[in-house]
Amino acid sequence: MTFEFNTENQKKVTEILAKYPQDRQKSAVMPLLDLAQRQNNNWISKDVISCISNILKMPEIKVYEVATFYTMYNLKPVGKYLLQFCKTTPCMLRGIDKIIHDCEEKLGIKMDETTLDGLFTLKEVECLGACVNAPVVQINDDFAEDLTSENFQQILNDLKSGKEFKIGSQTGRQCSAPQE
Repeated sequence: MTFEFNTENQKKVTEILAKYPQDRQKSAVMPLLDLAQRQNNNWISKDVISCISNILKMPEIKVYEVATFYTMYNLKPVGKYLLQFCKTTPCMLRGIDKIIHDCEEKLGIKMDETTLDGLFTLKEVECLGACVNAPVVQINDDFAEDLTSENFQQILNDLKSGKEFKIGSQTGRQCSAPQE
């Protein structure tokens, strides 16, 4: 199967390329990778790399180098819900290891694995930049903050049953206001 941008995204490709000078269009590699990943079930296949390489008139290896450098690009298929666990010091101090352990137990998978039903993929990432609201897990494009093992288990239950989860603080605090 050869990847091609669909009609709607082809218009977006044109808009993205228009933001760059003619001799600097290779700089559009990151937004094009993101757009393609969203169209391609949240992952970057070899066909995606080839397509973007052709659009930008750059070697495939250069597109691949960008895709492999950033953790935001998935180089293999992932579940409907990509759970990215921050493992840096603030999250570790606030209990992310227990949350991960309990999550792995509940879902029956380990890091970099996907559940058999294709719903969840677990991934460890570096700092998500929400340290004041640690521990933090990024679920697809959104953050769940101020987590405990208990409230994260509820998020998993909600997602499994097709419900939305509450984005942001799970304790109700506003932004990074002090906890009472």
